[in-house]
Amino acid sequence: MELEEAECLRLLTKSEIGRVVFTDAALPAAQPVTYVLDDQEVVFRTGGGSKLAAATRGAVVAFQVDEIDPSTRTGWTVLGVGEAYEVLFPERLAELATRMPRPWAPSRTAHTIAVPLQRLTGRRLVAVPADADTAEGRA
Repeated sequence: MELEEAECLRLLTKSEIGRVVFTDAALPAAQPVTYVLDDQEVVFRTGGGSKLAAATRGAVVAFQVDEIDPSTRTGWTVLGVGEAYEVLFPERLAELATRMPRPWAPSRTAHTIAVPLQRLTGRRLVAVPADADTAEGRA
């Protein structure tokens, strides 16, 4: 089931770990990050000189968050796409610093990157009954 944009934004506030999908040496790459939703931008930190920092400044990237329960086969997934940029204004950096989740790798905070969610889609995942073995269900 497709989700409305407002529901996608609400779900993005439920988590603090997502994945940034970017291009590294002409190949797709994904990296988990801790993040905060700031209005309609996903904001995360990354280390100086990291591949993620270099690959996201000015590049179109994707950002995905999901919550899936394998036992019930239910959950949701949200995917945003936008042109990433480095946050440089001291006032905004100070405000974001009060809301950012604690990074997993403390040394990886040299750059603050924002991804405006220019395209935002989501899906609610619902379990398919075991007896729903139709041609459409197998596709």
